[in-house]
Amino acid sequence: MTHADPDPGRFRELMLDDEPGFEQVLGCVFGIQQHETRTYLALREHAGSTVAELADVVDRDRSNVNRSLSTLMDKGLATRQRRLLDSGGHVYQYTATPIEEARELMHETLDEWAAYVHERIDEFGDD
Repeated sequence: MTHADPDPGRFRELMLDDEPGFEQVLGCVFGIQQHETRTYLALREHAGSTVAELADVVDRDRSNVNRSLSTLMDKGLATRQRRLLDSGGHVYQYTATPIEEARELMHETLDEWAAYVHERIDEFGDD
């Protein structure tokens, strides 16, 4: 699982917003795009969906949904489970990380980023 640094531009916007929503905070902290946030939210409502099923829900093509799911899995916001089909073969089913865990991941990611920024601040003037 990899965490992106929060997007400084989006972080500034977030700070200026009186009441930022979950989607804004999620996008800012993980550096994910709006369509990836929408995919996460849709996955929360449709746990165990395949890429094709989720593509119908979010009205995007499967390749875009697949990329969004890969990003979400990299960030720890989704999991994938292989299901064997009675007819042979398999499909992957995706589930969103529960909101409680997502909140904890946001805290951890933001704390790591803040620690990094504090280290950079402490280095200023050490030329």
